[in-house]
Amino acid sequence: MTTTDTIKNRNSSLHVGTGALLDAARKLQPLIREEAAASEDLGQLTPRVVDALHQNGFFGMWLPSELGGSELTPRQSLEVLEELTLADASTGWVVMAACLSTGTAGAYLPTPAMEKIFPRDGKRLNVIAGQGTRAGKAVPTKGGYKLTGQWSFASGIKHSTYIHTAAAIEGTGEIRIFNLPVEEAKFTDNWDVMGLRATGSIDYELNDVFVPEDFSHPLLILEPKRGGSLFRIGIINFAGICHAGWALGVARRMLNDLRDLTRAKMGRAAQNANHDSFQQQYGLAEAKLRAARALLFETWADLEDTLDRDEPLSTRQETLNRLALYNITWTANDISEFVFKAAGTTAIREGAIQRYFRDMHTGTQHITSSPGVLQACGQELAGLAEGKRWMFLSLVDAASTPPSSGKAH
Repeated sequence: MTTTDTIKNRNSSLHVGTGALLDAARKLQPLIREEAAASEDLGQLTPRVVDALHQNGFFGMWLPSELGGSELTPRQSLEVLEELTLADASTGWVVMAACLSTGTAGAYLPTPAMEKIFPRDGKRLNVIAGQGTRAGKAVPTKGGYKLTGQWSFASGIKHSTYIHTAAAIEGTGEIRIFNLPVEEAKFTDNWDVMGLRATGSIDYELNDVFVPEDFSHPLLILEPKRGGSLFRIGIINFAGICHAGWALGVARRMLNDLRDLTRAKMGRAAQNANHDSFQQQYGLAEAKLRAARALLFETWADLEDTLDRDEPLSTRQETLNRLALYNITWTANDISEFVFKAAGTTAIREGAIQRYFRDMHTGTQHITSSPGVLQACGQELAGLAEGKRWMFLSLVDAASTPPSSGKAH
């Protein structure tokens, strides 16, 4: 079957997965919580957690259903990531990063690569992880490309079998995503950081490594070769789901833990419990989290309707999606600071509140929630972006190269 035929014959509606992963995420919370401190000490998820994630199919959350994946809708995905992050922020982060790379590879790669990486042989799913925001160099050669570069923040790479990495084609500037076995890279185990320690987001480098043409696809591709309309959102909107679901889980866990401290009459939280100001601040934090969550789900409900009709997302829809992500991320950050202060000395000692506080302040450093994104959202919402559309995290002239081409800008 040709690539064109594959695209024509794919399911053009939005595939709706089952609730199995959400149920599994809730059932696994005790195990993941129990292993959280050990995972942080290891600098990666413990074998018990990784085995449980594989056994329950979490790494296939966005793999096209025809390849045996769950292919969950955005809102289903948000709920799953929220529940996993409630148990441990690093676990939620590893799953979201690996699901993005694994699922998009299954949807966008040509058939030869797809059959190699996802053979349906009954063995453990090949997991893909890596870095797609800083491009290396890809030199065209017979049958493919020679890749050279250095990349950071490869979250989940210690649990992967393949790498997802971005590189610019020498001579054209086109940005593509390349997939190659982890054995081809040189790793630097340098993840000595404040938070998200268990994600193992280490650096790696490639030096003149050959990658066949079929093992790559444009960074900004919007037309999947398999799977439903979910994959028309593009890689950047998958990243948006990832970080939004993660922020939801962090904020909810921190508020829950503060509530439990207050009920248990422990530390400063117990002293504050009867103060009007504490009760007001807790109520305001709940309101802000629930409002941010509602905006996020309202936004994705509208986008899902558009996807189910197999129609392209509008510039306004793209704007609201990025705005909802920014809003939940910084709402979660504000909640983490409130909880940290309200918990008193309990928060500075080893434990979940301290760990989640560190994790949250590490997560806010991600490019998807940078001030420039908010500025661009405000520009479009204020009617100051006529003739513009979104490309990755920036507004560009609508007449510029279509995003499906993968051209760099």
